[in-house]
Amino acid sequence: MEPSEQKILALIGARSGSKGVPHKNIRHLCGKPLMGWIIEAAKNSRYVNRVIVCTDSDEYAKVAKSFGAEVPYIQPAEVSQQMSTDYEYVSYALSWLERNEGYIPDVVVRLMPTMPLQKSEDIDSCVEELIRNKDAHSSVVVAEARQSPHKALKITPDGRLVSYLTGEGRGAEPTKRQAYEKAYFRANVVATYPRVIKETGTLVGDHVRHHVIPQERAIDIDSEIDFFVAEQLLRKFKNLNT
Repeated sequence: MEPSEQKILALIGARSGSKGVPHKNIRHLCGKPLMGWIIEAAKNSRYVNRVIVCTDSDEYAKVAKSFGAEVPYIQPAEVSQQMSTDYEYVSYALSWLERNEGYIPDVVVRLMPTMPLQKSEDIDSCVEELIRNKDAHSSVVVAEARQSPHKALKITPDGRLVSYLTGEGRGAEPTKRQAYEKAYFRANVVATYPRVIKETGTLVGDHVRHHVIPQERAIDIDSEIDFFVAEQLLRKFKNLNT
């Protein structure tokens, strides 16, 4: 079955209790609330045909609805804690929709409101990658890491600087990035199947495919610096999410 023939649900988790930047999900960025950017990207997708924001806040729900997203329920506290996982709120949403509407999507796309530079075609390519690979459990959008994890360092309790991976002091020796194979980090689009979520207790399962995007589209808002960088990039690429 082609993606355009399937029920493809985008779920956007927008918890209200951010500690680093209070209420960052509705803070304005280049003229619109932060969550508005990813909602618009999902709404402009060729394949996503339902967009739901999962939030514990009536205020956030009002903002989400103003951008055309659905908020069929207010998320309970047990899946809205600081340490609550994405699996918890996605699983809750799927159970609620099946129980209250009899709605079971063919594909679930987990999105985040903190990713304002992602494009609709990133979402579509991720969905295509999942469906094209018949044995895949999920597909994830990734971006190349700015530095290899092998270059990460940590400070020991006695104040020594050592390799994060090996614990060796010589791991602090400067090395060229070309010495390591490329590493990637999630850019926080995950396309998966409801059955994978139920059967594996995860969003991704075991067979994970990928779609790579440029680093500048993988900015994840978690600090004031991130807001500044995202604003500059959005002004440079003002049509990025259309």
